[in-house]
Amino acid sequence: MKVRLLDIAHARSGDKGDTANVGVIALEPQFYPLLDRHLTVDAVSRHFHGMITGPVQRFELPNLNALNFLLHGALDGGGTLSLKTDAQGKVYSTALLRMVIDVSDEAAAAAGLAAREEQK
Repeated sequence: MKVRLLDIAHARSGDKGDTANVGVIALEPQFYPLLDRHLTVDAVSRHFHGMITGPVQRFELPNLNALNFLLHGALDGGGTLSLKTDAQGKVYSTALLRMVIDVSDEAAAAAGLAAREEQK
């Protein structure tokens, strides 16, 4: 089952220097295992290919049902140096929520996603 990240999470982002920070929070606690499994460093790096020049770091916050990512080399030097339209990295959260993940039928059922799709 294809699942839009937007349908199972919300996100916030900001910056520090040349690094954008993106926090992804499950909308429901049962969605956190899907985030944990599918939002890997490699998956997020691929999603932002061409937008960032450095590595991605991931931090798990299971007590908050959230993950936090640092996107190094995302801001062309940071807010005071960059000529980017979004030099503070505010749109990186929206960009990450556009990601689509491929969830097995079993995992979707365990998270209650099949029932949610039928209600739409």
